[in-house]
Amino acid sequence: MRKNNEITYSEALAELEGIVSAIENEEVEVDSLLEKVKRASYLLRYCKEKLRHTEAEVKKVLSEIAENSSEDNEQKVP
Repeated sequence: MRKNNEITYSEALAELEGIVSAIENEEVEVDSLLEKVKRASYLLRYCKEKLRHTEAEVKKVLSEIAENSSEDNEQKVP
């Protein structure tokens, strides 16, 4: 379920890539450069946190799978 103002990882990454591309191609005016850099910084932190959270959740699930598999093997041994 998506929260009202929360963007997805893919949306954040696409926006970040757009900002970087615009800055590299000198398409950003000086007046809005600071705003763009601040937004890029936020998006970068957001993406990193999403990745950290996802990695932790995947590790947790894999650990649970391994634990359940180990318990199943122990129960089969006479």
